[in-house]
Amino acid sequence: MTGTVTQGPPPGPADRPGRPLIITEDAGLLDDLLRLCAAAGATPEVRHDVPDSGGWAAAPLVLVGDDAARRLSGAARRPGVVLVGRDQDDPDVWKRAVLIGADHVLMLPDGEAWLVDRLADVAEGIGRPALTVGVIGGRGGAGASTLACALAVTSAREGLRTLLVDADPLGGGLDVLLGGESAEGLRWPAFAASRGRVGGGALEESLPELHSLRVLSWDRGDCVAVPPPAVRAVLAAARRRGGTVVVDLPRRLDDGVAEALAQLDLVLLVVPAELRAVAAAGRVASAVGMVVRDLRVAVRGPYAPGLDDHEVARLLSLPLAGQLPVEPVLLRPQASAKAPGATGRGPLARFCAHFWERVLVESGGTR
Repeated sequence: MTGTVTQGPPPGPADRPGRPLIITEDAGLLDDLLRLCAAAGATPEVRHDVPDSGGWAAAPLVLVGDDAARRLSGAARRPGVVLVGRDQDDPDVWKRAVLIGADHVLMLPDGEAWLVDRLADVAEGIGRPALTVGVIGGRGGAGASTLACALAVTSAREGLRTLLVDADPLGGGLDVLLGGESAEGLRWPAFAASRGRVGGGALEESLPELHSLRVLSWDRGDCVAVPPPAVRAVLAAARRRGGTVVVDLPRRLDDGVAEALAQLDLVLLVVPAELRAVAAAGRVASAVGMVVRDLRVAVRGPYAPGLDDHEVARLLSLPLAGQLPVEPVLLRPQASAKAPGATGRGPLARFCAHFWERVLVESGGTR
């Protein structure tokens, strides 16, 4: 059981670095809390009473055993205090929580998963979550994978921590498109059994590094699906690392893709400016729009008679993200010896640079 006492959220570890603080004289409770800290990769400070004012204020998270609550009644009020006990039926626990200004009341063992997540946030130094952008084609061959690679390469070139995620197991692998199919590192099948929380730092370090970004792609084996809980765990870990995450999405929407869509801040729908492509994109937009909060269209030339980027956006009833340039790499990416957008020059690179400049401002600035 967990419960909230106060309304204000506790500050993130990025705001107040330090080790979690445990205050208790209950040996059994201490053993459990140390076990949970170890599971989260956090190294706590253990005290039997309130430390000096600096130590009390600096800890990113304070775990107060129910046995110590009355001794802490005179401690200075601060966010991030959790009262931890075992008696689910104790009606006075809430009074003791108010007495010490606790944000939460947590009962073991029911609240263990919640507490491990909080402790892992402390251990990882979680700050602002990544801006997460998906790219999906309005029809086959629209150039969505190439645009996803170019966006990721451009983000990394701008100095942002960047992760490119290949969510299309039948797409041939974005590591191939980036020229890194033989690069060392884990691919999606290695994470298929993931559940709960995946460490963001461990995830990042385990993946191939190409063009100054990390890439999560597919191997050439038989695995063509990852269970939704694994998709949820991996993308949540990626978001916690900050920077940007770019996800190349397939046009078929299964449970795993729906899980990915639920974690995206924005999706670009790439639509060639031709009537059949617009008709196909309408169906894709209808399905994706049921999950995604912010869906925009990027229109790719050349244009069929009577169509331009604004007309395509109007027909799809979507905001226009911009006009993708007519560039050979969008049509024949395999013909290029370089990764899409790698040179920083040309219409595609300029589109990506302008896109990031705009959406980063919309989301509140550099991550």
